[in-house]
Amino acid sequence: MSGAAVIPNEHDNEDALARPCVTIAPDAAVDRLDRVLAASLTELSRSRLQALIREGRVLCDGAVALDPSRKVGPGMRIEVAVPEPIPAEPQPEAMDLVIPYEDDQLVVIDKPAGLVVHPGAGHETGTLVNALVAHCGASLSGIGGVRRPGIVHRLDKDTSGLLVVAKTDRAHQRLSAQFADHGRSGDLERAYLALVWGVPEPRSSTITTNLARSQKNREKIAVVREGEGRHAVTHYRVEALPGPDGLVALVRCVLETGRTHQIRVHLSHRGHPLLGDDTYGSAMKTKAVKLGQEAQGALTALGRQALHATLLGFRHPGTGERLHFESPLPPDMAALLDALSQNSR
Repeated sequence: MSGAAVIPNEHDNEDALARPCVTIAPDAAVDRLDRVLAASLTELSRSRLQALIREGRVLCDGAVALDPSRKVGPGMRIEVAVPEPIPAEPQPEAMDLVIPYEDDQLVVIDKPAGLVVHPGAGHETGTLVNALVAHCGASLSGIGGVRRPGIVHRLDKDTSGLLVVAKTDRAHQRLSAQFADHGRSGDLERAYLALVWGVPEPRSSTITTNLARSQKNREKIAVVREGEGRHAVTHYRVEALPGPDGLVALVRCVLETGRTHQIRVHLSHRGHPLLGDDTYGSAMKTKAVKLGQEAQGALTALGRQALHATLLGFRHPGTGERLHFESPLPPDMAALLDALSQNSR
């Protein structure tokens, strides 16, 4: 598309570089949003721009645009919020890691709650990647030409549990293929345990929706209409009813897809947000008074969403052996579950 021009913001030059704007010329033809931006902001690849759009970092005439294929036309003003770059090679930081398994191709980590997986805005240091650089040293993969661990999948900062990290390019490619297949071939297994408000009915079922960044709050994920966002499937089963009068359920979730915040959004969408989830379950805070004093204290001590990646299984990228790992509930969730169970007796 021709006729689009980059214009500076009214801010200083440093801010202008971080928030470039494109104004489409009056005589320009209608075209895709990502194509218009790629033609004007040549310092950013089209795939990078598509990712920024999906993250809610692009405004069209002041409104968040989430679809790279959205049509834009003459006179429209498009603003892109480009995050500050982070160092290409994270610095090593020694941390105590729980490692159920490690060899020369991969390492399985039992991640504690509160640990960010990968450096990013607001979390440039103190992440799992920084710890892995220190732990693995020169054995790490050279993915992208930089010595760094191959993060195959991630867990939210406040979600605990199992994840696998590749040490070599070959291992990264083969593990990524298993995750992209979502276990349809039977090689990949992922299961989570969650404490949720109420009792989902039916007690064993599948939640299927499309998910995308919320237009109201880009920090949140929302269920969107068919044809929008990305397909997401969660299988769940109620495992126990530890709280009084069906107030709380322990639910086992098996992922068929791995979208951002998927379990949290899906269960909230069904009316059963996770305990401790201030992002998707803040409306349930008033129910905490019904839990009993000990359980209330345990929930306060938890200080996060009650979600734990309890099972991880995959085929070894080198030997082809089936590997299977299980992680018990961490102390904070176990204490909450115990307090709930005591109060229900």
